[in-house]
Amino acid sequence: MLFDCSDVNESHHGGRLVSPAKKSAQSGTLKRKAIKLDQQAIVFLLFVLVFIVFTIALPGFSSLGNLVAMLRSISVLGILGLGMAIVVIGRGIDLSMVATMAVPTALIMTLAGSGVGLWPALLIGLLFAALVGVLNGIFVAYAEIPALFVTLAMGLGLAGLGQVGILKSDMVPWPDQMNALLWLGGADIAGIPSSIVIVTLVAVGVWLFLKHTKVGLFIYAIGDNPNGARTTGMPVRPIMVFQYVLAALIAVLAGLVMASSNSLMDTRIYNLSLIYDIILVVVLGGVGLSGGRGGVLSVVVGTLLVGTIINGMTILNLTLDVQNLFKGIVLLIAIALDSILNPRNEETAQQGDI
Repeated sequence: MLFDCSDVNESHHGGRLVSPAKKSAQSGTLKRKAIKLDQQAIVFLLFVLVFIVFTIALPGFSSLGNLVAMLRSISVLGILGLGMAIVVIGRGIDLSMVATMAVPTALIMTLAGSGVGLWPALLIGLLFAALVGVLNGIFVAYAEIPALFVTLAMGLGLAGLGQVGILKSDMVPWPDQMNALLWLGGADIAGIPSSIVIVTLVAVGVWLFLKHTKVGLFIYAIGDNPNGARTTGMPVRPIMVFQYVLAALIAVLAGLVMASSNSLMDTRIYNLSLIYDIILVVVLGGVGLSGGRGGVLSVVVGTLLVGTIINGMTILNLTLDVQNLFKGIVLLIAIALDSILNPRNEETAQQGDI
């Protein structure tokens, strides 16, 4: 490594010369890691505290039936959070995830029930979802339109297409032809709800992908500094497209888990506040909206806290309006904390020219 000869303040570190700039960068990295770990630890402690308070204050909260129901419900939230985390780590966001979960899943169920066959229907639905991801990625990476607007428009358009085009009803029942996939969310495996097993497998898979594959590490690099990643020769635009495709496919898996658990897919779910719950899980857990930070553990602790709060508010019989108000306040606080703990570098804030 070459250093400026005019700099006489270099110091030895482990037998190597380390410039003040590099020492500063290393120190900043260590501080960011400490902040991230602190945030995850704080969120986990809040989860434990909230769980204890609800156990004491709410009759039936800690009953086996309620805990199983809560785990089933947050498993879908966790799967969607893992998909969203991949995109956010790459310095994007996907507001179309709920629509991508509902419409392609309902399409699969409709086709399978109409006699197309399970596997052809599944293939068509997955290809449809992948196409949505490709379009999201192309508009963000190549047309350089902000991801917020692209995915919002894509979600609205996909929801409208489902309502007036490819689906006959808002509520699509689970067809007998798909019973081979019923184990995804409607069964128990060794006494454990299968949806919990699925979200665990997805979490392990996403962790391996992000931490132990070249593409996963590239996503972190792109999220941290897209211009820097481009100058090192990384295929930035294709990777950005890929992360949206991967998020869309994960969303379909979440849809199959939900549909098999409830024996139907209510496509009106994209009109609810689920997308904000997903963002809350991701940001609250420590995945920085500035990109390049967070991981699977962030999503896990965020899901546990948010899922527990939602379950407690449901037991309290709070109206949806009150629940949304509370979640909105928490989300606003989480975003504000994220902007403080993970400030965006203005020099690398633009996604253009990558």
